Amino acid sequence: MRILAIDPGYDRLGIAVIEGNASRPTFVWSDCVEPPTRLAEERLAVVSRAIADAVRGYAPDALAIETLFFGINKKTALGVAEARGAVLAVAGTTKLPVIECSPQQVKIAVTGHGGSDKKAVAMMVSRLLDLPRKKRRDDEIDAIAIGITALAIGTLHR
Repeated sequence: MRILAIDPGYDRLGIAVIEGNASRPTFVWSDCVEPPTRLAEERLAVVSRAIADAVRGYAPDALAIETLFFGINKKTALGVAEARGAVLAVAGTTKLPVIECSPQQVKIAVTGHGGSDKKAVAMMVSRLLDLPRKKRRDDEIDAIAIGITALAIGTLHR
């Protein structure tokens, strides 16, 4: 199974392609999309194009996206919700099944503990996958973790 995994954000969007299965995930590609600071519709167009390009380039079997976490401020939550909408619109137009992962599901799948912090998740991602050496932002690492989680969730729903 090949997963296009998205850590949605307004300022930065983590994106990764992970394939295999829950016990043997394989890293394919990742990036961090940083739309230029402009009008909201331009930012969302950049997000939409990046997702559409990844779908065309990597032919995933499903799209995985993190659910919205409401512990952040309302303005940030609104921007993230808009970015999620742009991502989900691409999934809809390309008929990609969507696997939603909560932050707690990601932590459990990657570290085995739902209360893990970002540092623990990042450390386990690097242990679970053979990642090419590259400086990665948190958003990109989170997308990779979402991909690993989606392989486990996707296996349960098949």
